[in-house]
Amino acid sequence: MQSTVTPTHCPYCALQCGMNLTPAPDGTVEVSERTDFPVNRGALCGKGRTSAAVLASNVRLTSPLVRDEGGTLVPASWDEALERIAAGLGRTRAEHGPDAVGVFGGGGLTNEKAYTLGKFARVVLGTSQIDYNGRFCMSSAAAAGIKAFGLDRGLPFPLEDIPKSGCVILVGSNLAETMPPSLRFFTELKENGGTLIVIDPRRTKTAEQADLHLAPRPGTDLALALGLLHLVIAEGRVDEEYVRERTAGWEDARAAAMAHWPEYVERITGVSVPQLRETVRLFCEPESAMVLTARGPEQQSKGTDTVGAWINLCLATGRAGRPLSGYGCLTGQGNGQGGREHGQKADQLPGYRKLDDPAARAHVAEVWGVDPDSLPGPGRSAYELLDALGTDIRSLLLMASNPVVSAPRAAHIEERIRSLDFLAVCDVVLSETAALADVVLPVTQWAEETGTTTNLEGRVLLRRRAITPPEGIRSDLEVLHELAARLGVEKGFPTDPEEVFEELRRASAGGAADYSGITYRRLAEENGVFWPCPAAEEAAGDPAGATSAAHPGTPRLFLDRFATPDGRARFVPVSHRAIAEEPDDEYPVLLTTGRVVAQYQSGAQTRRVAELNAAAPGPFVELHPRLAARLGAAEGDPVAVVSRRGRAVAPARITNAIRPDTVFMPFHWPGEGRANTLTNPALDPTSRMPEFKACAVRLEAVER
Repeated sequence: MQSTVTPTHCPYCALQCGMNLTPAPDGTVEVSERTDFPVNRGALCGKGRTSAAVLASNVRLTSPLVRDEGGTLVPASWDEALERIAAGLGRTRAEHGPDAVGVFGGGGLTNEKAYTLGKFARVVLGTSQIDYNGRFCMSSAAAAGIKAFGLDRGLPFPLEDIPKSGCVILVGSNLAETMPPSLRFFTELKENGGTLIVIDPRRTKTAEQADLHLAPRPGTDLALALGLLHLVIAEGRVDEEYVRERTAGWEDARAAAMAHWPEYVERITGVSVPQLRETVRLFCEPESAMVLTARGPEQQSKGTDTVGAWINLCLATGRAGRPLSGYGCLTGQGNGQGGREHGQKADQLPGYRKLDDPAARAHVAEVWGVDPDSLPGPGRSAYELLDALGTDIRSLLLMASNPVVSAPRAAHIEERIRSLDFLAVCDVVLSETAALADVVLPVTQWAEETGTTTNLEGRVLLRRRAITPPEGIRSDLEVLHELAARLGVEKGFPTDPEEVFEELRRASAGGAADYSGITYRRLAEENGVFWPCPAAEEAAGDPAGATSAAHPGTPRLFLDRFATPDGRARFVPVSHRAIAEEPDDEYPVLLTTGRVVAQYQSGAQTRRVAELNAAAPGPFVELHPRLAARLGAAEGDPVAVVSRRGRAVAPARITNAIRPDTVFMPFHWPGEGRANTLTNPALDPTSRMPEFKACAVRLEAVER
């Protein structure tokens, strides 16, 4: 008998590459190419190819765990585990109030689970204290996009538009390692005669593909963008007609940019004036061009302003809301986009509605069948929530996140987690954070459940269940249903994902991220649908239109107008400012962090795959030969990196591909090589994004 082949999507990054899953007689699952999905056309990176390895019972959790009187996690029944969680959360709420209970989610949760988690926090627990690790992903880009365009969607155009553009500036992204299947779009760009400019302090595998590589000092991307805009103005390259007809606020933004003359920017960034001028020429001469940012410029305490400066460059040159042009953000996590659209972010309700908007509260409360006044207001952002653990927040329900490894100032966050009265974790594996919990629940994975995600293009996708989960494993939706019932809410938390999605459609209707015209059937038949996609009658605009054809979705935003009240994009005047922690005599070097191709995020899953561990077995410190010589370090020698927050030790990797004033560490590992022990939690005032990408450190030789 032939096994069933199920078309689905990868569980890792925001490309959400298409793949086929086939169960084998021996209980394993085969991952194979799926060529019909346009994002990857069958191509898969090593993480995608080996993704089924985490489904094995010897890798993943297979039973609930509870902490016994001796402090050891031991297997328990589901009833006992759920009762303990309900009792722990309920006791904290009764003794200290609802805001003493926190909820922390993840950018890997499906839309259905993110939606239900937000509803659970606000309706069942009554807490405002909910946020998720997507705050660490693209929140600065989201804030800047809303300021400029009135709407945040990672890419306002499909990836397929990139090869047809004349020039792409890629800022702070090493996509050759973080999302390898996407590199072909940039290869095709060059084959078509377009130009690729990469901005990164390191000469990464992505930078090696560039026609022009700029290597600014970490934390100076804002000055760089302002210097480019200064040259655009000085050289007469502003699209005056576009600025006049489609934007507002130009004069103030122009004045701010003119204060950043090229020689001044060269001193700040280390990028030469000739390189600045060449960048402007390459960007402005073609008919179309794009700027794409990633975590490099975004994970800064001025990330919103930095992204805003790159958007200003696009607007001044008429490169937004036009075919094959625009600003876009390369979302990182698998459902980082959808995860914040539907309610697990501290200040948002489903449909990308604002929690402090009375009309938004009324709409969602009606769908949920509750009084709008019963909904709590906005809560703390992700780092602020984690920092409050054990003090203001006494108990925490955590799903699909590993902040012991991934949060900035990680040793402090680990201490805060250990100080909780009660911690419950739902996860696939026993992560470093789950190992600290009072109760751990084993939950289903992507191949064992159906649900939707939204990729970096704003394309809503259907992940299909391909295999039956092991006995004793339940879904996150079942967990929330059971906990809601034990905490006194019997209805409103269905366990069927399609039923949840139908409610999500109603809750999102009329919001910025309108999914009301999307159904599971459409997602299966159309290979995904781009939001916004209102229901047919809303698309028609009058009652007679109720029987009109379904809305096709919106692959390309802003071609006619921006999502602002007057349809104009907004320039936001910004000026360069230093990072929160500049180098000094005690800490003279800059640290920046990032990913490697064989591991993903905190590594909780990928570190359990033998093939990936063989390719990337542990942390390292990348440093320039001149810096290594001053330290007396040879290749592979242990090096200590010390910041004001702690100390990490890892082998030296010596290369000319990094600036002499900068070191790089990947952040996938716990223990003494944990990069986030060092990173600075200084927050962007708008997005509340921590400054992962730049902090002051010193290096020390280590005797072994």
